[in-house]
Amino acid sequence: MAVKIRLRRMGQKKAPFYRIVVSDSRSPRDGRFIEEIGTYDPTKNPTEYHVDEELAKKWLNNGAQPTETVARILKSAGIEK
Repeated sequence: MAVKIRLRRMGQKKAPFYRIVVSDSRSPRDGRFIEEIGTYDPTKNPTEYHVDEELAKKWLNNGAQPTETVARILKSAGIEK
């Protein structure tokens, strides 16, 4: 089972709000997920994000692959593999 760390879109039309989740790569973008590890709000200026550092490191050590956007968020939060 390939596990990904990716964004799950929430919020209304034209007002996106994302949750950073760990999910199976075969499940749809907003579908089933394993665990929620943070949030990301691009509508604020500057963009706002909150990541549970302990959970993120646990999943990265277990082999979860972040998407490009999530990798950028984790890097700016000071969390690297």
